[in-house]
Parts: sequence; C-alpha cells; structure tokens
Amino acid sequence: KASRKKQKTEMMNSLDKLVKTIGIAIIPIGILMFCQTYFLLHSNIQQSVVAIIAALVGMIPEGLYLLTSVALVVSVMRLGKKNVLVHEMACVETLARVNILCVDKTGTITENKMTVNEVVPIGMNLSKETVVNKIGNLVSVLDNDNNTMNTLKEYFTKSTGLKAIKTFGFSSETKFSSAQMEDGDNYVIGAPERVLLTDYCNYQKQIEEYARRGMRVLIFGVYDGQLDGHPLEKPVVPMAIVVIGNAIRKEARETFEYFANQGVEIKVISGDNPLTVSCVAKEAGIAHSDMFVDASSLETDEEIEEAAQRYTIFGRVQPDQKKRLVQALKKAGNVVAMTGDGVNDVLALKSADCSIAFGSGSEAASNVAQLVLLDSDFSCMPSVVLEGRRVVNNIQRTASLFVVKNIFSILLALFSMLSGNRYPLYPTQLSLLGAFTIGAPGFLLALQPSKSLIKGGFLRNVIMKALPAAITDFLLVAIFVVIGNITKTAHEQLSTIVILILLAVGMCELIRVCMPMDRIRIAVCIMMTVGIVFSVLFFIRN
Repeated sequence: KASRKKQKTEMMNSLDKLVKTIGIAIIPIGILMFCQTYFLLHSNIQQSVVAIIAALVGMIPEGLYLLTSVALVVSVMRLGKKNVLVHEMACVETLARVNILCVDKTGTITENKMTVNEVVPIGMNLSKETVVNKIGNLVSVLDNDNNTMNTLKEYFTKSTGLKAIKTFGFSSETKFSSAQMEDGDNYVIGAPERVLLTDYCNYQKQIEEYARRGMRVLIFGVYDGQLDGHPLEKPVVPMAIVVIGNAIRKEARETFEYFANQGVEIKVISGDNPLTVSCVAKEAGIAHSDMFVDASSLETDEEIEEAAQRYTIFGRVQPDQKKRLVQALKKAGNVVAMTGDGVNDVLALKSADCSIAFGSGSEAASNVAQLVLLDSDFSCMPSVVLEGRRVVNNIQRTASLFVVKNIFSILLALFSMLSGNRYPLYPTQLSLLGAFTIGAPGFLLALQPSKSLIKGGFLRNVIMKALPAAITDFLLVAIFVVIGNITKTAHEQLSTIVILILLAVGMCELIRVCMPMDRIRIAVCIMMTVGIVFSVLFFIRN
C-alpha cells in the first residue's frame, strides 16, 4: 500500500525552533535568577521561586501550539464541507506557499469524460463500417484499464464476435493496446508516434490538424510481427484514425486565471501529444501554453532540468519522467504541488511538496496524496489555497503577540540580573496580560479570513513584528524600575505600575496587529479593553 512522506512545513519548523531556543535559554536564566534573588538580594525561598516563575512563564509562548493546531483543525473542517479530504494538516500551509502547480490535461483542464468524435479510415481502402467492426473486435477483448479504453468500449459496441489468443493492455511504456486474434491478425491501437514509428511522417499533417483543434488522436492498425507487450519493432499498417475529444471544464479558465494572478505558474504534464495538450491549455487560458516539448526527447537529468525551467507543456511523459520533472522544479528552489489520479502518478505525487488526488482516480493515488478532491472538481482549489493563507497569515499575525511577551521577559530578566534588582512582576499579573492582550484576541483573530499573499519567512516576520512592542515594553519598564529604586517605591506598587504599562503597550500592539480594522477586529479590541479596565478596577491591588 502506497504511503505519504510526512514532512513539516516552514511554520511548524519555525515554531519548533522558537520553542527549542527558548526552552534551552530559560534553564541558565532560571538558575542565575534564583541565585541572584536568594543569595544576593537575600529574598526568602518563596519570593525567589515566585520571581523565577514570573520570569520563566513570560518567556514561554504557552498556547501558541494549541492556537496553531486549532486554526489548522478549523481549516480541515471547512475544507471537509467542500468535499476536500485532508490527509495531512500541514499540506494546507504548503499549498498556500506553492508557486508551481503541475497538472494533467484529462480530468483537470478537461472533463474526465471523453468521447469519440470521428473515425477516419486510412491506408487500406476499407469502408468505415468494416473498420468500426474491426476496432470493436479489438476493444471487446481488452480490459477497461484506463479512461481511453472505457471511451472506446462505449463507442465501438459492434463486433463480429472474433476471439483473441493473447491480449496486451495499455502501458505508459508502449502507449498502445494490442491483441493477437484467432484469425491470425495482430491489432494495435495507440499513440501515433508509438505505432507508426518511421511512417509517422506520412500521416503527420493529418494528425496535427486534429491536434491543433485540441483533439486526441489514436491510430488503429494491423501489425505484421510478434506481439509481446513491448514496444513495436516496425510500423503497423494503419486502418483508421480515431479522434477523441475532451470538453474543457467550464471553470478551468477562471481557476487558472486565479492562479496566474496569485503568481502561481502552471505546468501541464501529460501522456498525450504535446501539440494537443498545448492547444487545450491555450483554450483554458494557461499562460505560455505555446511553450511545449515532447518529453520522449528528454533523456538525461540535465535535459529534464533545463526543460523544466523553459517549457510549460510536457507531452508524452513517462511516469518516471513526471517524478524527475517535479524533482527538477524543486531543485530550482520552487514549492511544487502535483495533481494526479492514476497509479502512474504515484511517484510524482510522493516527490511533490503538496500532492493532490481526485476522488474518481485510483486508490493508490488517493492513499499517497495529502489532499483528495472527493468531487474531482479542480475548481475548488482556490478555496483550498485561501484556507492555507488564512491559517499562515493569521497565525503569523497572532504569534507576534505571543513573542512580544517572550522577548520582553528575556530582556527584563537579563536587566534584573545585571542591575541587581528583583524581578518586578508576579505570575498572576502575567496571566492577566496573557488573557487580554495575547490569548483571547489571538484565538479570535486566528479564525478570520485572510487572502493576502504569504511573503518572507515565518519566524523572521513574527520577530520583526514583535520587536517594536517588546523593546518599548522593556525600555519603559526599565526606566520605571530605575525611578522606583531612586524613589524607594515598594515592590508591590512598582509591580502594579509595570503591569499597567504592559497592558497599555499590549493594547497598542493588538490594535496595530488588527490593522486594517473591520467590525470583528474593532469588537475584539473593545472587548479586550473592557476586560482590562474591569480587571484593573476590581482585581489589581496595590
């Protein structure tokens, strides 16, 4: 059974790094503070322990992991209502950071349903009815191993009842299906380049006329040789061109325009003729759809890496090449998402940063993918991206509220030790600060919509947003501590002044984080202000 490769996202790695760094720092700081408070300031055990707890509690970003988990769980629930199954919560963030999206033609750009549009006899001067019966004989003995064969079976329902001695199903390596019939003929139907071989140029003009209209072309013919399931050694004698059409999804153009506006580059990776794929991609509004290449001409890793940067459309792609293309795009520093619905897509799905499967596809692809579109509706992808942005932007915004207290507490602890002062805060006061300027508003803001592009690194953004308020807190508190020492202010009075300063600065930071304001953010700020005023009037004692 295929499995997913679990990986941590930038946001989770940043949170891990933050917690580990603080976790290591608080050990020596705590020991030094206890020694200073107990031995140098001659405080009793209770006072020393209270001072240490106040300092250490302020340094720990308690609740940040819980807040992140809650925001991700809410996103998963919202996506579930849109029939999007999330196997890994982390992929919600990853998809929001994707800058290259690799898609297939069939089922993504076009409807999953194909139809036979035309059957054109060629080569052997046979009537259309005779050709249709021969194709019917072939498809009747083959298995329904892909969508193309299902389409052929639905159209070619008439046959003469001819039986097969051996059958060979479609494979990505050969690009054709074949059968040895009991009358001695070997019938083949598949990609023109793979069955016509050196004779392809004789029919190239006619085939490309259909390809330019976005049609898929198959060649049906008889093979004068031994069938063994491997690529043909010589050309077949063609009997007919089978033209298959795929309707463009109604929402395709709008969906791809959205990704283009968001700076996400689309790469179309398909097993079909590159000219056909290019025409379909152009009709769907995919940028640079005229830049296409036949992947069968790409052999070395260097050629694939160069093509991955240069081309938008890749036709005649083998399963292993899909994986190598994804790896080449990642190697160039891109965040790559891959869509797929078949067993042949499994390798590429496992290699991508974010893998997306369709509910109508194979079980293997669904097991490997991090996201499964149960309705097989690619048009819901923008809403998935927006969920990711909402989580990352909101957690990034609210995390700065947590980090303000952490940075300030570390600076104040170091200042207290260097200046020989007792730590000016009590743990209960920090609980008041955390409740009204960090925890409650952070939870409410984390659930708000946010469509902004994600820019820069998570940890750097958080720290840069937190620094101004943290330094302001530290400088004001340090000044009042010095003044308190000069005026011989009692420790309890000084601690009350300090917490009032922190609450005022905390509210200013909350207002700054809430900008631009809307009704919900205004309501959050008002509720927190009322809570602070009520607590100061009735709970803080000098």
